Amino acid sequence: MKKLIIPFTVLVANLAFAEPTDFDRRLFHAPPKPLSSEAVTEDWPRFLGPRHDLHSRETKLLKSWPADGPNRIWEVERGNGHAPAVVSGNYLVMIHELNGRETIECLEPETGKQHWMHDYPVELGSSYGITDAPRSGPVIHGELVFTVGVRGDLICFELETGNVVWRRNLDEAYGPAPLFFGRGSCPVVHGEQLIVNVGGQMCVASFHKRTGKLIWKMKHEWHASYASPVPAILHGEDRVLVFAGGMVRPPTGGLLSINPDTGTLDSDFPWRARMHASVNAASPVVVGNSVFITEGYSEGGALIDFAPDGSSTLRWKADRFGGQFTTPIAHEGYLYGVDGTVGTEVVCYEIASGREMWRDGIYLKDARLGRASLLRVDSAFLCIGGQGTLLWLDLNSKGPKILAETQLFQAPETWGVPTVNRGLLFVNQNAKGSRLICYDLRK
Repeated sequence: MKKLIIPFTVLVANLAFAEPTDFDRRLFHAPPKPLSSEAVTEDWPRFLGPRHDLHSRETKLLKSWPADGPNRIWEVERGNGHAPAVVSGNYLVMIHELNGRETIECLEPETGKQHWMHDYPVELGSSYGITDAPRSGPVIHGELVFTVGVRGDLICFELETGNVVWRRNLDEAYGPAPLFFGRGSCPVVHGEQLIVNVGGQMCVASFHKRTGKLIWKMKHEWHASYASPVPAILHGEDRVLVFAGGMVRPPTGGLLSINPDTGTLDSDFPWRARMHASVNAASPVVVGNSVFITEGYSEGGALIDFAPDGSSTLRWKADRFGGQFTTPIAHEGYLYGVDGTVGTEVVCYEIASGREMWRDGIYLKDARLGRASLLRVDSAFLCIGGQGTLLWLDLNSKGPKILAETQLFQAPETWGVPTVNRGLLFVNQNAKGSRLICYDLRK
């Protein structure tokens, strides 16, 4: 009898178009409103957004809601972790630790049904009473999705099927990176490269995104941080900016400007708190040929100017613009961000001069805003407060104004950047019943 051979591509295609399925951790509430035909939408494939700047072009979003907030569409129970979900087309990907296993799940955004799941054992520790857990958000690029686990598991998946294309453990291959809470920096894609703040035996490395083969490595005394590398065009040249600095004594770290094609270092600008128990966690913010960096433990913020030869100089320093892990937003000549590590204030600084325009603790009905995340979308700022408060804010150089406010839930450590896609809002509720919740923001 002749053996029937089914081509691999056919198998993959069948898997790719399989219907998503329900599962026991999913609770569905109600379908969302129809999407307006006039709405502008775009994917949110990485935690800083499609242009690495926390700006979304989505429009026609709901700017007011009932007292109990926007309608819930679905929610999925999840384990430990602060990594935000990312969305591309009909695929939402999240990473978390569930029952001792690092878990990557791909869901259908409108229903929360599951396309696929991949997990593996992971051992978690803790520092300063804080448990290690996944902090690096997935990165979707075309038909591929990349994840970096808390113990260095770097994996490339097929987005549609969940098939593993390649994997490598960074700790085993290059030595453990000295970090307080495990790895937490997202990689960045440049052409055919996946660029990672590795730490260990090297500071930054480039891998071929389709094979995992090492392309180049850049050694430096600074190690991996929690800030994610971002791409930039400085004086017409492609660069990757890495805000490095790990758990070392004495504490060292700062901003690296790297030629992504060769791995050559143009500039290293030191910027790190003087205390050991500190981290660099807010990603660099590109403004023309300058870059803003910030840390929350002693140095505050700085605007760094880059010359055509790649060298860097300090334009201004802001002692009171110390972002612990909230990446600021540059918008129309001003920087908006969150200053402080415990008592926090939203601040506005003029980019050209470094002049502080205002600061406001933003007191709410139930609690102070706390360590919050911001997203610029639909002509306003969407904000998630540290206890689960959702706000629409009007932020400009004259001051802040609350346009709408609701308490989605009361839970600490709600730190992830809000994800918006096709008029839907995805929020991680951490602690007190950890879950990913989808809300309807369609008008």
